[in-house]
Amino acid sequence: MPEPRIAQTGPYPVEVEAAKTYWWCACGRSANQPFCDGSHKGSEFTPVKFEATESTTVYFCGCKHTSTPCFCDGTHARFRS
Repeated sequence: MPEPRIAQTGPYPVEVEAAKTYWWCACGRSANQPFCDGSHKGSEFTPVKFEATESTTVYFCGCKHTSTPCFCDGTHARFRS
């Protein structure tokens, strides 16, 4: 599988709303980071569905290399210079 594009080397803090569905961009190509805008079409990537169970702040992964999609797990630290 190809490597995703690093959108940013840090998380995206997002205020999510309870009962709302969000689609996290897994390819890193979306212009609407951290969310999918369909830029993955024609690739092996697919967006990851996240359904908020409460209204809170969620930290979506920006480097797209997390081992816990769609959340930041600190993996971005290895990409910083």
